[in-house]
Amino acid sequence: MGGDYNKGDISETSAETHPASYEGEGDIQDGDAKYTMTVGMNSSKATYQDASGAPVETDSPLGYSVNFWVTLALNINQMVGTGIFSTPATILKGVGSVGLTMIYWFIGYLLSHSTLACYLELASYFPSRSGAEVVYLEQAFPKPKYFFPTVFAAKHIIFSFMSSNAIVFAEYVYNIGNVKYTAWEQKGLAIGAYTLSLLVCCSSTKWSLRCVVWFGFVKIATLLLISIAGLVVLGGHTRVKNPQINWSDPWRGNTQASAYGATNAMIKLIFSYAGYQNAFGLVNEIKNPIKTLRWSAPSSLILVATLYILTNVAYFSVASREEILESKQIAAGIFFEKVFGTSGASRGLNVLIAISAFGNLLAVMVNYSRLLRETGRQGVIPWPRFWTSTKPWGTPIGPYLVIWAITLIMILAPPAGDAFNFIVDLSNYPTNIFNLLLVVGLVVIRRRRSRLGFPRPEYRAWDIAIGFSILANLYMIVAPWYPPTGGATGGDVSFWYGTYLVVGIGLLVACGIYYVFWIDIIPKWKGYEYRQTIARFEDGAISHKLVKVPNAELPQWDEEHDAAGNLRRRAPREQSDGSF
Repeated sequence: MGGDYNKGDISETSAETHPASYEGEGDIQDGDAKYTMTVGMNSSKATYQDASGAPVETDSPLGYSVNFWVTLALNINQMVGTGIFSTPATILKGVGSVGLTMIYWFIGYLLSHSTLACYLELASYFPSRSGAEVVYLEQAFPKPKYFFPTVFAAKHIIFSFMSSNAIVFAEYVYNIGNVKYTAWEQKGLAIGAYTLSLLVCCSSTKWSLRCVVWFGFVKIATLLLISIAGLVVLGGHTRVKNPQINWSDPWRGNTQASAYGATNAMIKLIFSYAGYQNAFGLVNEIKNPIKTLRWSAPSSLILVATLYILTNVAYFSVASREEILESKQIAAGIFFEKVFGTSGASRGLNVLIAISAFGNLLAVMVNYSRLLRETGRQGVIPWPRFWTSTKPWGTPIGPYLVIWAITLIMILAPPAGDAFNFIVDLSNYPTNIFNLLLVVGLVVIRRRRSRLGFPRPEYRAWDIAIGFSILANLYMIVAPWYPPTGGATGGDVSFWYGTYLVVGIGLLVACGIYYVFWIDIIPKWKGYEYRQTIARFEDGAISHKLVKVPNAELPQWDEEHDAAGNLRRRAPREQSDGSF
């Protein structure tokens, strides 16, 4: 992972050349831990962080194109994918009744908002660091040194694919023209769509964000259309004969629910809201980030939650509970057919779902690229220039290419069915574990900063929200272990339902074992230790690079460098005549 100690291998710049990024004079000692303080150009608030963390880029090489509307659209595009068009039937099947389904959607909003509050407080601690979870886990758990950056880097690179939405996009594009297609034709179109999104994102940060905003407004318009049409149906002004069929007895079916069904429904519902934190990956590209996010992030979640609930009202106003459960169509398909008739209705729905899926591809790719870039800036993976540089178009091309390549593999390699479902479930479970650690990490950071006397954050979450979020994320880790109603093979796959859980945990353990060998066993055997240094690139990008320093040279290295890896400021040499 690291290079050998050779001053010619790294571009190190002294404080005299880059005074804005020099942090050595501001080191804060806390036992054997050291913290730095830096003020970025995007915020008047300082970023206090453990010195082992990736250096703050005081002037973002990605620019400052992210404003209120962009953050709103980034969140909306990831939350509103294809789930709202199909998930309502799954949740109804799990909980049994329409009334309980509506309550579940509101509970999902409360759970999501509690974790969103945690993200807002964490962002206010590090207002000049993009990367969200990458940064928050790095800073919450700095010991063992480089452990969380290493494990999270491995997890994030392996699972940075978006094959499911690309495949769904292809499916609905073919459905628009009522064209029959083979599995390989679907894969080919999915690859084409994903390659198009790659080209859009790589060519220009500003234009990719403008596309995200456009798709965000289209999605909101779509849900508004369904919501308003549903209210009109409920008022009795359409061809639907009995719009009150589910509302006259909303609790009918409660007794048919199972514990597994209710658990599975809650998991899918929480995933339907996933994405409210998407914009936090771009914090260092936002001017006055906390002021912007404290309004845009909750607004996006409240808006989407309101439209989700109204959309469900629309679905349940046009069809009975039994029709939705027994139909092979998705809930939105039933709605469009009954309200607008069969002629052209399904085609219009397919267009809207395809647009929604493509908007999701763009928004998630933008966010993932920032997370991967920040992972590369931590120095624990090779080739920092590849991960960090924004040349030639001011975009993180390296991370984009990695995301594209892994998604390509995931589109081509696994066949539909068990293998595909297994991989999707496998990618979600480690994420749940890290989400819980992130919220626990907020408590750790809060107490540490209070002990060190650091300034209070610009935003502070309520304690009840933190507690609620911990319980919600703990539930997401424990609930998947509950056996399905159909027995050990009654889940999404034909083999043991918990296989992906064991494999997910096993992958994290394997990352931990690799870390022990890489950072401890092999260095002791070969007689060196890792130290971090600052790598600066022509476009203004900055990252850490880990180098192997022989044990005999450690005292000299530590004397010449501060804890963050900067060269220490040196006093001018005295001339022979006594002058300077």
